[in-house]
Order: sequence, then C-alpha cells, then structure tokens
Amino acid sequence: MTTIRPSPDYPLGNTDAEHERLIRQAAHVALTTERFLREAGIGPGQRVLDIGSGVGDVAMLVARLVGPSGKIVAIERDPKSIAKARARVTEAGFDNVSFNESDVGEIPDGKPFDAAVGRFILMYLPDPVAVLRAISRLVRPGGVLVFQEPYWVPVLAHLAKLPLWFATASLIDKTMRTSANHEMGTELYHTFVEAGLPEPAMRMELWFGKEPYLAQWYYDTLCSLRPKMEQLHLSIESLGSVDTLVHRLQAEVAESKTVACWFASIGAWCRKP
Repeated sequence: MTTIRPSPDYPLGNTDAEHERLIRQAAHVALTTERFLREAGIGPGQRVLDIGSGVGDVAMLVARLVGPSGKIVAIERDPKSIAKARARVTEAGFDNVSFNESDVGEIPDGKPFDAAVGRFILMYLPDPVAVLRAISRLVRPGGVLVFQEPYWVPVLAHLAKLPLWFATASLIDKTMRTSANHEMGTELYHTFVEAGLPEPAMRMELWFGKEPYLAQWYYDTLCSLRPKMEQLHLSIESLGSVDTLVHRLQAEVAESKTVACWFASIGAWCRKP
C-alpha cells in the first residue's frame, strides 16, 4: 500500500448543493477533459485508475472511452460523494466502474493499471510530487498518466476589464488559495519531472463568452465557498446583493465590448517508461 500525507479538507464542502454544482461544472468541462484523455491515449479495453473521483463524472467519461471491455477503479475519500457516484453510475448503466473509499495516499497495490487519471485533484494535495510518484508505481510500463488542473492568472488578467466579474473571481481565488494551489496547472510540468516521469505534453484551454452559465458558475461557486469565507472573515457582501449577482454579472458583460471567461484548465500527460 502506498502511504502519503492526507489532503486537506475540500474547501467547497460536501453538501448536496455542491455535488449538483460539480455535476453541472463537469458537463461543461467534459469536452475539454475528453480531448485531453483521447490525446493521451485512453482507449478501449484499458484498466484505468481515477484519482479523487468525487461524484463520478471523470469515471463515467473514462468508462465511455474504454468501453465494456475496460475497467475503472475510482478512488474517493468522502463516503457521501461515493454514494452519489455509485447511484449515478448505476443509473447510467455502467457495470465496469468500482469505487474505493480511500485517500489518494492510501491506494492498495495490485494489478498494474494501463492508465491513471485525475481532474482538479493535485491542486488540493500538500505534496503532489510524492502522490504522482506513488501513483506512477501503480501504472504499467508504457501506461499513461493524465492530469488536468486549473490556472487562474489569465482569468484575473482578462476579467480586469469587467469590475464586478473581476471582484467576484478575485474573492473566489483568494478563498481557494487558503486550501488549494490555483496555479497547479502550470506546475504540472515540474510535478511530472520531479516525480521521475518523462516531460509531459501540455495544453491550456480557456473558455470565453457571454453565456449565462458563466455567471451562474461564479455565483454557485461563491455559495459553496461561503462557509470557508466566513471562517476567513471574507465578506461576500462586498459584491453587493448576492440575490442579484448573476443578473448584474450578465448585465455588465452584455453592456461591455468584451466577453467574460471561465477558469483556465491545463492538461498534462505522458507515458511511463
């Protein structure tokens, strides 16, 4: 068994509302994640380890890629998230996905995997290099490691043109940085190399637009972070009426000569020697 320090508490909580927010978020980021996974070589018949599976969206995406002859072993430490994920997998008709209640630092050794994947998980770990090094030992030679992580610098740079959007994104960023690495995307190269892996292929994607979902995502994320903000004595009221925030965000971008943006995500992948 691989043993590493456990990750800190998830700052967004594990409420039903947060689970639904994650499901909506996953639906919008699915195309980007699928593109990363396909380019990395995830395909039919593979046995894949999914790290920090949450409510199961990445596991189900991988299940579609590997097909019925493949298998996904998903690791998640929160029992409530696992219960939700299992119900969703059953409802979706996947019988090749299993969930293990475990911290990412306590994954049982066993039959080598063809691939290990993770989305927005290394950002929460105190020692991502040690975790990736340990995970790589569970992947067969020639197998694939694929991770997708956020990057907030270009988000804040772009939203500086939209004062309310910038203030909202900055409050989210400030709160998250107390528990997570919002620059993990750009640190993936260093993390792979320090873990003893080959230099990874990397790509960044940043969504721009005026779609209502963007404003709604910022609002929903603030709501999930509100208990954490209260612990840190950060005031969401600095943004004005929360009840009208989505409307005001939409109005600001509609009246501007630019577009809003979502968080940037960076995918990195390599084959184990």
